[in-house]
Amino acid sequence: MNLKPAIAVALIALTALSGCSRAGSGETPAAESKGAAAEVRLGYFPNVTHAAALIGVENGLFAKELGSTKLTTQTFNAGPDEVNALLGESLDIAYIGSGPAINAYAKSKGEAVKLIAGATSGGAQLVVKPEINSIEELKGKVVATPQLANTQDVSLKKYLAEKNLTGQVTVQNVENAASLDLFKKGDIQAAWAPQPWSARLVAEAGAKVLLDEKTLWDGGAFPTTVVIVRTKFLQEHPETVEAVLKGHVAAIDWAKANKDEAKKAANAHLEKLTSKKLGDKILDAAWDNIELTTDAQAKHFPQLAKDAVTAGVAKEAANVAGYADFTLLNKVLQAQGKPQVQAAGLDKK
Repeated sequence: MNLKPAIAVALIALTALSGCSRAGSGETPAAESKGAAAEVRLGYFPNVTHAAALIGVENGLFAKELGSTKLTTQTFNAGPDEVNALLGESLDIAYIGSGPAINAYAKSKGEAVKLIAGATSGGAQLVVKPEINSIEELKGKVVATPQLANTQDVSLKKYLAEKNLTGQVTVQNVENAASLDLFKKGDIQAAWAPQPWSARLVAEAGAKVLLDEKTLWDGGAFPTTVVIVRTKFLQEHPETVEAVLKGHVAAIDWAKANKDEAKKAANAHLEKLTSKKLGDKILDAAWDNIELTTDAQAKHFPQLAKDAVTAGVAKEAANVAGYADFTLLNKVLQAQGKPQVQAAGLDKK
């Protein structure tokens, strides 16, 4: 008896069953790689905390690695708007705060975006009117954050909750640029702001630093800015994402080796975006308050997800399992003989 046809039929049946089982498991089938993208749309903020993006664009480091792929850029004031652009598929890769980055993952039930690199640690401060000397003295005062549920908004509200001050302090969402005038007028008495805005409030509006957020974290390191990508774009155009990451690593390396030139490049790009350069004193203060790093500090993301609940901006902590994919970043780092970035379990669901 010839068993080969029967075996072949059985194998086909098993393959079909396997496919049905995978489809029914809730996993999203991987999109097929289509090679280099014709265009990549990159989002970032006109903030010093997004220095890697500022330098990468200003010095042509992304463009150099992308070759024939067109680089299109768009700037945002805060993360929630950038999340909408990502989920609406009008943006491919984004420099973004850790809070909205987690929110993007949660809103899409872990499907639409991936965490692919770190960018900045530190760079956020609570600045206040000179007469305010303690967090308790914020009772009855108005404190500004850039946008509802953005990274600084979550940090402030979590801190107020821990100090039993929820409901006793008014949190007002104000665009960073507008906070300067409101602070000068006395309409707001404090702000939890990213750099360079906290430095500008000190230098231009007479504020003082009451709290540097890095003092709230072990070792003083926390992910202020990270890089995320649309999952579908990553699947379809991995070589384009790798090219952007090469530019990202190059920008950070160059900035660390050429501090003065890096500050000038970042400032030049800020001027193009905002029509105003930062003064040397402000730029120096802002730059000294950040650390550029490719490490997204994935170990902190479960806690950050819980912080959103404590802050009252999320009903339950987002499940961040499976969020990180540092495959391409580590490929770039390994090729340059650099230590690899650890996913701390966030690469597995």
